[in-house]
Amino acid sequence: MPKRILEGEVVSDKGDKSIVVKVERTFLHPVLKKTVRRSKKYHAHDEANVCKVGEKVRIVECAPKSKTKTWEVLPTGSAAQA
Repeated sequence: MPKRILEGEVVSDKGDKSIVVKVERTFLHPVLKKTVRRSKKYHAHDEANVCKVGEKVRIVECAPKSKTKTWEVLPTGSAAQA
């Protein structure tokens, strides 16, 4: 089964090798027929501690690394696209 990939903004990088990513999604409200924004925070593993607050990052599902971390940061660059 393919792993989910989400894109969001780093809101905290205080933990060692850990970041918190806020992911926003939009959907049409079933009754009001109005576009609604919802956000959720995910704890992600950042092995190299390279992500800083305010950056846009992509995260991918992984096996649990701790009690709350089940996502990891996708590396950026041309090597990651291959």
